[in-house]
Amino acid sequence: MDSLNLHKTDLNLLVALQALLEERSVSRAAERLHITQPAMSKTLSRLRAMFGDQLFTRSNRGMQPTPRALELAAELTGLLDDIHRLVSGSRFDPYTYNGEVTLALSEYVGIALLPELIQRLHRLAPRLSIRTITRLEHQLDALATGSLDFAIHIAQSHYPEEYRVRPLVTAPPAILVRAGHPLAQGAVTWERLGRYPLIRVYVPDLEQAEVARSSEAFMRVRSPHQGSLETSHLMTAMEVLRSTDYFLPGPAYVLQNTHVTSGIVALPTPPGSDYTLKYMLVAHRRTDQSALHQWLWGQITDTITALEARSVPSANASGSATLTSLITTPNAAATQDDMDTQ
Repeated sequence: MDSLNLHKTDLNLLVALQALLEERSVSRAAERLHITQPAMSKTLSRLRAMFGDQLFTRSNRGMQPTPRALELAAELTGLLDDIHRLVSGSRFDPYTYNGEVTLALSEYVGIALLPELIQRLHRLAPRLSIRTITRLEHQLDALATGSLDFAIHIAQSHYPEEYRVRPLVTAPPAILVRAGHPLAQGAVTWERLGRYPLIRVYVPDLEQAEVARSSEAFMRVRSPHQGSLETSHLMTAMEVLRSTDYFLPGPAYVLQNTHVTSGIVALPTPPGSDYTLKYMLVAHRRTDQSALHQWLWGQITDTITALEARSVPSANASGSATLTSLITTPNAAATQDDMDTQ
């Protein structure tokens, strides 16, 4: 595209040309555009110079368009309609929208949220493509540059004013183990956890998260005689849990997806690790005026609300969901150390 020549073009001339083509009269075209007849005659002269054609000739039946003018007429209406939509913005229709949105979220969140969200979006916006990213550092920077549309992550300690942030859910942490794991018998303590190998599922931007210190506590308690596994794939972690004595610190809500977590139970974290996992929905303020992004923001929050209402039987004093009913209380009567050697 020759942007230099386009810069020299007065698009108002195209509006005048459309009026002349439809009215076939300089005076009527001038009246339609609320300008004087001499001004319209001058505009016609500029149009002739721009296109290098007479465009109209006089006859007993008024102004007659030249073949070049008729060629222009075939494209002009659609072109002006496109310019009008570009300038004024068209009404957003989710059902007919065809485009892609990128969402960053952990696999923990994905297995709980995406089945319900994608089902909803497929019904309301069948042409919309959703791209999810589970391993992405510096998510706030990606939101600012436009390479990312939304992020759902563990609450960070600080968000600049240029970001729109909404709390989604507060969930208790848990110790995930296979059903029948020795830790399921007796109280869960730091000392007992140190006897078993640890799995850590990758969490992006962990150093910025409010729970970073608590997460590191599990690494500090790990015995040097025990191995560990770090993975970004939650399905892999679940398979390892089902077949070994590894344990995985994670959110209790993951057990809502019974297909993925079959054979896995959630135990309470040891005393002294009393913290909650707060998840936030984040977008950059550059999308505040985007009908698409505002609509999707609402769909995500509505889906979370629906999941809470359907899956959470209890709430804390503030009324927010805690998911504590998903955590299994170990058999307090079985506290002998030999439980850990079975």
